[in-house]
Amino acid sequence: MISQQPTQTRPGTVVEFTGVVKEFAGMRALNGFDLTLRAGEFVALLGPSGSGKTTALRVLAGLESTDAGTITIDGVDVSDLSTSKRDMGMVFQSYSLFPHLSAGENVEFGLRMRKIKPAERRRRAAAALAMVGLEDHFDRFAHQLSGGQQQRVALARALVTEPRVLLLDEPLSALDAKVRVQLRDEIRRIQTELGITTLFVTHDQDEALAVADRVAVMRAGNIEQVGTPEELYSRPATPFIADFVGLSNRISGIVRNAQVDVYGTLLPVIDPATPDGPAHVSIRPEDIEFAEAGLAATVIASSFLGSLRRTTVRLADGSTVFLQHGVRVHPVTGESVFLKFSGAPVSTEPVSSTSGVLKPA
Repeated sequence: MISQQPTQTRPGTVVEFTGVVKEFAGMRALNGFDLTLRAGEFVALLGPSGSGKTTALRVLAGLESTDAGTITIDGVDVSDLSTSKRDMGMVFQSYSLFPHLSAGENVEFGLRMRKIKPAERRRRAAAALAMVGLEDHFDRFAHQLSGGQQQRVALARALVTEPRVLLLDEPLSALDAKVRVQLRDEIRRIQTELGITTLFVTHDQDEALAVADRVAVMRAGNIEQVGTPEELYSRPATPFIADFVGLSNRISGIVRNAQVDVYGTLLPVIDPATPDGPAHVSIRPEDIEFAEAGLAATVIASSFLGSLRRTTVRLADGSTVFLQHGVRVHPVTGESVFLKFSGAPVSTEPVSSTSGVLKPA
């Protein structure tokens, strides 16, 4: 029975991808993909369009076959098992509710397929709807529900069968911003209460960073870096991560002895093995500050973003950078200002590198 108490109801399940390859028409969507989801862990797959994140979820669900590699659940290879035998709960971008069934009947559907008796079905469906805050909506049809409520029904339907793993494929992308945040937080609360191992696919970095225990950033069919949200943001392993996760300024500098000279200020580099020489430096906007003296600049624009302001300035050499700061500081277009760097470690890429930096699709 689904518990409504804030305690883990079952031991979490361990999921492991090992060397998984998936090709479509000769093109590799997954290229030796490796990832382990720990018991009860919430992992987000984040990446630009075409990076392979949805393919990874679909091969785990059994909706796509693999061309090589293995997928294990608690140590058992499930690569050749059908979707119905993998015991997964799935929630997709489209709500996919049966329009001729009520919310409760939609939630009951999976239990009906498992030949659960009607009274037990109704009891478990009611408990699942209560978990997502829709205990009073059992008899309502899809057209009587908002988009957020429909997605809550879809979540209850995925959880009512008590699956070993919960799969979420862009489940919030069709919702408006406020509902997205509310449902995002609800999903995390429920996942924590149940202790269910969860894989969450999203292209929205704010969602991934807000809810996941760990985030795996994908690029070209494999994982570029996996770590906690804080690790990815503050210590990106590659220029691609620094550029894709969060916002960064890209500034020229010179690396010498694990430090980079940026406009006369020495900043520590994240990777101490960074070779000396010219480099592109990624600096977070909150790590550039206004100062009484320092690097001269002219304000180009300043935008109010609610809890902060984002101001773009032009430096004397014509370069532009932006910084984020408190709303009580209100720069005026054309104003002369001075900047300083906070001294936080930065990510660098040698100017001679041919790897480039990918932009989100």
